[in-house]
Amino acid sequence: MVQLPRRPTRFQRFTAAVAAGGRANFAGGWARTSLRLLALLVGFYGGGNLTSYVLPVFPGGRPAVVLALVLLLELVVRLRTRILLRPPDAEPAPFGWMLADNFRMGLVYSVVLEAFKVGT
Repeated sequence: MVQLPRRPTRFQRFTAAVAAGGRANFAGGWARTSLRLLALLVGFYGGGNLTSYVLPVFPGGRPAVVLALVLLLELVVRLRTRILLRPPDAEPAPFGWMLADNFRMGLVYSVVLEAFKVGT
């Protein structure tokens, strides 16, 4: 029996794009890969320090810090899309933007993890 050609589904295209992004994140030499991982960990460390030390002493309290953090992260994302001007499925982003993205992901993960620990 002959197999008819099948078109990939949206989910298959999505998983292929995610896998390509993961491969792009760990492609290259050990120095580039370790810098990417270090940016992720520094972002996580910074987010942990932000929620532990800065939140209690910041005027305006928790809502002001969270609003400032969301505005800062959205500004970075908007700048990236305006400066790069390319579709998301194109070749990997330049190294500096990849470091900024990893830092941002680590920071967001840390703040969300702290929110779950606190229960808010």
